[in-house]
Amino acid sequence: MDAAEFRKRGKEMVDYVADYLEKIEKRQVFPDVEPGYLRPLIADCAPQDPESFEDVFKDIEKIIMPGVTHWHSPYFFAYFPAASSFPALLADMLCGGIGCVGFSWAASPACTELETVMLDWLGKMINLPEEFLAGKDGQGGGVIQGSASEATLIALLAARTKTIRLVQSEKPELTEAEIMGRLVAYASDQAHSSVERAALIGAVKIKNVPSDDKFTVCGSVLKKVLDEDKAAGLIPFFFCATLGTTSCCSFDKLLELGPICNKENIWMHIDAAYAGSAFICPEFRHLLNGVEFANSFNFNPHKWLLVNFDCSAMWVKKRSDLIGAFKVEPLYLQHHHQESGIVTDYRHWQIPLGRRFRSLKLWFVLRMYGVKGLQAHIRKHIRLSHQFEHLVLQDERFEICAEVVLGLVCFRLKGSNELNEALLKSINDAKKIHLVPCHLREKFVLRFAICSRTVESTHIKFAWQHISQLANDLLKTWEQNHHQQ
Repeated sequence: MDAAEFRKRGKEMVDYVADYLEKIEKRQVFPDVEPGYLRPLIADCAPQDPESFEDVFKDIEKIIMPGVTHWHSPYFFAYFPAASSFPALLADMLCGGIGCVGFSWAASPACTELETVMLDWLGKMINLPEEFLAGKDGQGGGVIQGSASEATLIALLAARTKTIRLVQSEKPELTEAEIMGRLVAYASDQAHSSVERAALIGAVKIKNVPSDDKFTVCGSVLKKVLDEDKAAGLIPFFFCATLGTTSCCSFDKLLELGPICNKENIWMHIDAAYAGSAFICPEFRHLLNGVEFANSFNFNPHKWLLVNFDCSAMWVKKRSDLIGAFKVEPLYLQHHHQESGIVTDYRHWQIPLGRRFRSLKLWFVLRMYGVKGLQAHIRKHIRLSHQFEHLVLQDERFEICAEVVLGLVCFRLKGSNELNEALLKSINDAKKIHLVPCHLREKFVLRFAICSRTVESTHIKFAWQHISQLANDLLKTWEQNHHQQ
């Protein structure tokens, strides 16, 4: 394919993507395929001779689309939103076109510098304390990671290195292995599984801190766990606080937890993967109070801020903590500006060496929506979640299982877990809308997350009527079976 054909085909692809997104609600939200559906539809091995673009293009609808779960459908209410917008898609095209690998400033100055400035923009939008910003001569700063899981892992590894060095400076007779064996990380019993995975990769123990009846962790409970562990000769070094848990969007009490972590010299990382985007609205910013106690903070613009995956924003108070943990300097990666003090080499802030020009997406979206446009998007989603909550509350067969703060509603039929499992199965088997469940304590709960950029009040009403009708049918057969038994 030469440049002339690329121009032609590129325009066709843009039309195809625009049509796909414009007409997405006509597509069934969840695919009708069985595992292994794809292999028989394509050749056993790659073709020896080139094929035409037409051949490849017509296979998109034939082979790919039948197996796609349409995350951007207004009938998709599963997981959390995956952000998407036309400005971000265009920026991704430019990113692919420039095709730089921005591991250092010298490898692509614009790639590095735009990222630093965009993370400052974003930090100011959510009113992050000054010390998290790079500014002209700050000690902190932001970086784009691939996902919140990566951000948590980076924070944990940086905290591990920092603690080992500190303990060794006080007790030089201890080996690194002896210290590692005593390190403990902590997170809420409601924290995302990626925190446990970070501890697994970091080869340290992790303990769940029990949450209260609102599914949040408070200071007194953390303090009790820490005191017990210290008495047993363990070394607490890392606590991951969650703002907006995956199961029910609950918020750990930062104002209680932060001072304890600071006093005990424990690295506090805040995972606000989903909820963080809402902090651009002044009326939700209070949920971030206490961030001033944290060492690192992360949220995903690629969830709820109209920036396509992958774009996970992470800030640290002291970038030297990250660089100190990950810096390896072979000659071929060095450049003559690196000691200037004003240059950032992001390879020291992340797991991979290479990185894409992801800040272009932020730049396009923040400029073309403006803060007000993004605030309107968040507020609309939250309004729709309260609309759904209101519909559920009007039906006494159902209950709401956790406070609705942002765009997630946790609900269930009053009754057994088996009944609710059957309801979810009938919802997802019908394939008109898509939901996923969670467990809140012993209860099997249905999660209804407002996800699509194009979702409207009519889609919420449709979803509720559909759920309500399936519940009617289910309860009838359930009662009949019950009487027969």
